[in-house]
Amino acid sequence: MILESIGLTKIFRMKPAVLDFNVKIEKGRIYGLLGPNGSGKTTWMKMVAGLTKPTKGMLLFEGEPWNYKNKAKIAYMSTEPFFYEFMTVKDVGEYYNDFFEDFDLVKFKKLIKENHLDEEEKAKHLSSGMNAKLKIIATLSRKAELFLLDEPLNGIDIKAREEIVNMIIESSSDENAIVISTHLLDEIESFMDEAIFVKEGKIIRQVKAEETRMEEQVSMKDIYMQIM
Repeated sequence: MILESIGLTKIFRMKPAVLDFNVKIEKGRIYGLLGPNGSGKTTWMKMVAGLTKPTKGMLLFEGEPWNYKNKAKIAYMSTEPFFYEFMTVKDVGEYYNDFFEDFDLVKFKKLIKENHLDEEEKAKHLSSGMNAKLKIIATLSRKAELFLLDEPLNGIDIKAREEIVNMIIESSSDENAIVISTHLLDEIESFMDEAIFVKEGKIIRQVKAEETRMEEQVSMKDIYMQIM
């Protein structure tokens, strides 16, 4: 068990953004954190990544209470752009390489080449699809134990989505866990191991995808439509 969220709650201005989140994350699995915009997915990820403090509840990382040292083992990709305007694609790799001890610059350069990104191009001049690829490449080039990908497929074309999905699948291993927040369920239905359904700040249901499809004869999309 790499992560356990126990009763995790975050309240903003008297309103719960996340309420009593109880979830377990294991290595070797890809999780879909599924729910509409505003359902608490991003807030939960930011608490796990150490970017915001919970109002109450507990996080365990590898069986011990979460502490700031765990941040080095967690790679969080936010929905917001996080590259400086002056940065070229090459600069992004060098910045990550300086900032993260677990960054694999060789892998970064390999993925840049495979995805036809120009190292000398400024990040701010990239198309939305290319920018999304750069974000995911920079994140997945780390040797993190837990990857948190917040809406990695949002607002980009079908071809770019397919290429990003392939990178995620290839980066999954027995040594890490990947959590993908999205409302684009069709894009990750085929490869996620578990689905966590979130609505109005609460976890409604968590299921093992293949097991549930076989036993209940329903897709994850069917469950999503029933719940939401």
